[in-house]
Amino acid sequence: MTTVNGKDTTDVPPSSLIRRISSRSIKNEDKENGDVCKGSFVSKYKKVPEALKNFHLNDPEENLEVPGTPATPRTSTTPGHEKCTFHHDLELDHRPPTREALLPDMANSYRLLLTGLGEDPERDGLLKTPERAAKAMLFFTKGYDQSLEEVLNNAIFDEDTDEMVVVKDIEMFSMCEHHLVPFYGKVSIGYLPQGKILGLSKLARIVEIYSRRLQVQERLTKQIAKAVTQAVRPAGVAVVIEGVHMCMVMRGVQKINSKTVTSTMLGVFRDDPKTREEFLNLVHSK
Repeated sequence: MTTVNGKDTTDVPPSSLIRRISSRSIKNEDKENGDVCKGSFVSKYKKVPEALKNFHLNDPEENLEVPGTPATPRTSTTPGHEKCTFHHDLELDHRPPTREALLPDMANSYRLLLTGLGEDPERDGLLKTPERAAKAMLFFTKGYDQSLEEVLNNAIFDEDTDEMVVVKDIEMFSMCEHHLVPFYGKVSIGYLPQGKILGLSKLARIVEIYSRRLQVQERLTKQIAKAVTQAVRPAGVAVVIEGVHMCMVMRGVQKINSKTVTSTMLGVFRDDPKTREEFLNLVHSK
């Protein structure tokens, strides 16, 4: 039990209490604890994230400063945050240490879904299904936790070559963002180096980064091509994906033999028909 402005409050702060806390009170608490991230306002209530759901970022108070909001961006280079494990410079700061922290809430959502279907989530066959489904969904979408720089791991090499490099038939599994059902297939990637080449396995890992997310095949194709371009700045990049979409097989039109082919051609592959034809011949050869 705490007292604010003469009123008793519980340890779970209502949104009105959150909005009354100024940056000064947060900084003072941080200073007393000797670390901005340990013992701060956010960590104090980290066990009750639902208490922060009604927090409004458009608060008119100019002195409002709550760590972890877009209005107060912090990175691992901010003084006092050097040892924080929550930061990711490309996302909102103070991310949870692992995505596994999401499992309890996700499992509860799956349990509610089973109940809505008329099932009993407490029966033997479904007792652990919500947890299994939550873990599976985290795996299916693990690409959200990966970045291009992390996956490449400096596997870029200087090489005096400008001949076409093609890696074809890379297996791909993804999730349709419209129906949350899988689509799968094969990816073929080609590029024309300009003094730098990429470790061959890294092409497959690039496919994994972007396929292990909620996707549409058209966007996936372009993202892979742009990632290769960003990695080695080649003269051109070509990507072709052939996919089978379970949203067309299991439901809807139910066409089990249909395949979707998408392509992205950048640089020389777009401008030079002969280069494009050479790549496509290599991809379709047995």
